Amino acid sequence: MLSPIEKNRIYRVLDANRNRAIEGLRVLEDFARFGLSNSILSKKTKDFRHSLSTACSEYSDRWLLQRDSQADVGASITAANEYIRPDFASLLVANCSRVSEALRVLEEYSKLLVPELAGIIETLRYEFYELEKSLKQQIRTSDRLEGRQLYVLTSGCDNEVEFRSRMERLVEAGTHVIQLREKNLADGELLQRAKIAVEICRHGDTLFIVNDRPDIAVMASADGVHLGQDEFSVRDVRLLVPTEMLIGISAHSLGQALEAEKNGADYIGVGPTFPSRTKCFSEYQGTALLAQVAGQVDIPAFAIGGIDLGNLSQVIECGFHRVAVSGAIHRDPSIDVISQFLMQLESGVKT
Repeated sequence: MLSPIEKNRIYRVLDANRNRAIEGLRVLEDFARFGLSNSILSKKTKDFRHSLSTACSEYSDRWLLQRDSQADVGASITAANEYIRPDFASLLVANCSRVSEALRVLEEYSKLLVPELAGIIETLRYEFYELEKSLKQQIRTSDRLEGRQLYVLTSGCDNEVEFRSRMERLVEAGTHVIQLREKNLADGELLQRAKIAVEICRHGDTLFIVNDRPDIAVMASADGVHLGQDEFSVRDVRLLVPTEMLIGISAHSLGQALEAEKNGADYIGVGPTFPSRTKCFSEYQGTALLAQVAGQVDIPAFAIGGIDLGNLSQVIECGFHRVAVSGAIHRDPSIDVISQFLMQLESGVKT
């Protein structure tokens, strides 16, 4: 049997860790809201905070009555660098640790007095692990795609020499992201092309993405893989590739764009916007879809489909400042054309 004094001590522990968890969650909520501008993660964090408050509401008043901040021997104990947060990532890590540790303490000490609460906290603790993963994944993606506006799709060319020359030209011109989209090469040849691309992109500041083939992307150590709507799901591919690998997906409607964001895609390609010479579609969404996505989707989104220097301004006017192009670059593969794309994109508000 616990004595009244022991119960009061436990109440103080529970009160302190409830507060610690709630405060940490509020920091994470604002991190998602203002630091990441991600409405989905902000809402998830807010909902989690409310769930924790609700779970503890029946007991929290009793815990509060035993609070004694002035007599708290831990109030004056500080750790080295406790008041230093060098960047957003460190803020995220510190508050995720604060929440997960507080939840574990709540669970363990609840077992002494209210076992039913311990079970609820255990469930919440596992839910938080998934939320923490999503937050950390999002800041990683935001950092890697920050300022990357021009995404060029290329085939594997007729031979390795031609492919190497094209990759070198694209990287030298300052292309931000390059995707290898090739359906006709044998797997061994495709893998070799991907390895060449990785080697060249590593010498510049260009991300390299493989279309449709997570296996090739992994074996070549690419920066990411891009999926179509009829390919593997984002969640399935996430199990196959390294945690740092980007996963993009094509979205042909607002619903698909929102679903991609919900399922953890790092970025989306939105379109087709205009008729294209490189890929045929039965219908083209035009700029209306771009405007919808720009207003409702938070993850990075690249407009795709028939975009060239003549219609780029229409894309930018919809609130899109990232584009994926193919034919417009390869019809005139000069560095000057790529520079013109970059200048027009950078003249708008960067996302």
